[in-house]
Amino acid sequence: MKLLFDENLSPKLPRLCAALFPGSAHVRDCGLKGRPDEEVWQYAQGNGFVIVSKDADFHERGLLYGPPPKLVWLRIGNCTRDDLLRLITTHEQDIRAFEANPRESVLVLG
Repeated sequence: MKLLFDENLSPKLPRLCAALFPGSAHVRDCGLKGRPDEEVWQYAQGNGFVIVSKDADFHERGLLYGPPPKLVWLRIGNCTRDDLLRLITTHEQDIRAFEANPRESVLVLG
C-alpha cells in the first residue's frame, strides 16, 4: 500500500514511513508540486496511491467521487512533522483496514 502525501505535508514523510508503507511518495516527487487537486487525484488514481492530506478540498472530492483513490484526511491543526508521523504510525492498522474496505472512501484521523 502506497501513500501519496499532499503538498501541505512534509516531503520527508514518505521516507519516514517507508518501512510501513513502501513505495510512498510526496507530490513533489511526482512532479505535482503546485498542480491542481484534480491532477493529484488523477495521478493517485492511476498509480495506486492512497492520498494523505490535511486539505478539506480532498475530503469533499473523496465524498463526492468516492474511490479510487482513497483519502486519509488528517484532521490535526498546526503540528510538527513528528506529530504527523506519530499519528500515521499509530493508526497503521486502521489505514490498512480502510484501504482494504471497498465501501469506504475517506478515513479521518486526528
